[in-house]
Amino acid sequence: MTSSKKIKKRNTNRAGRTEKKWWHLFANDQFQMQTMIWPGLILCFIFCYIPMYGIIIAFKNYTMITNIMEAEWVGLKYFREFFSDPALSNVLRNTLMLNGLALIFSFPAPILLALFINEIKNVKFKKTIQTISYLPHFLSWVIFGGIVLEMLMPNGVISITLFKMGIIDEPINFMARGSYFYAIYTIISVIKSVGFGSILYVAAITGIDQELYEAATVDGCGRFHKMWYITVPCISGTIVIMLIFQISSILNTGYEQIILLQNSLNLAFSETLDTYVYKIGIAQSRYSYAAAVGLLKSIMSVTLMLIANRTSKKTLGRGLF
Repeated sequence: MTSSKKIKKRNTNRAGRTEKKWWHLFANDQFQMQTMIWPGLILCFIFCYIPMYGIIIAFKNYTMITNIMEAEWVGLKYFREFFSDPALSNVLRNTLMLNGLALIFSFPAPILLALFINEIKNVKFKKTIQTISYLPHFLSWVIFGGIVLEMLMPNGVISITLFKMGIIDEPINFMARGSYFYAIYTIISVIKSVGFGSILYVAAITGIDQELYEAATVDGCGRFHKMWYITVPCISGTIVIMLIFQISSILNTGYEQIILLQNSLNLAFSETLDTYVYKIGIAQSRYSYAAAVGLLKSIMSVTLMLIANRTSKKTLGRGLF
């Protein structure tokens, strides 16, 4: 058989396999399952992809009274303004500090909680711990932040308790001291997210083959050794994926929770990129400036995700893709 005939035959076989693969997606059993994700895909396309044409306002002098396509083209004007802004260094420092602390404390907290929950044998106590840890997630930041602010006031339960225990000389308004903001934000972020964040790891742990634990028991391994040598390695894939997501969002702190805890006395430590963009870009109607900063954040997030994924694949042999 000549080489041209071999190539033709190979292409024919490949086309047949491709057609068979696509036809398999529309088989009766697969078709019903595929339709379940259509509403989500449609909503994602409508609300996430169609509005992306608005990115163009980052390069235009856009106002509410002008049409996007008719607005004046200014190129990289707003990007240069952002990089030359004297507040950038402080805002960037706060953003990286808060997300760095989240990476150190908030990221491993759900993993440790999931490992702890997995070791609880009493079903009622286990469900109680899960319910208590999940509850803060279902409270809005407005309610949760209000509770925190009341507790941290000079006449709040924390300040009064510390004063009566002799730890502090007089009641303190913790939110009026900017140097405390990093610690306060990190602690309440852990409390707010640790329970709900552990669900994914608990689900991953339940998928571990129980015969591995039985074999370890026969070999004389204790709970800690089973946890370290069986549970953690088996859920390492999930941990790596979540770590990549955490690294890619290192410039995103969200503005709702920060705004609720922010005041003029702790502003130097609580102003982040998200709150800065909200105040300068949205509150002052500088939409082009806000779009430029948002576009820069998106580019940096994708870059960090690619770097983290590549590093993970080289060092651990696994990643997102």
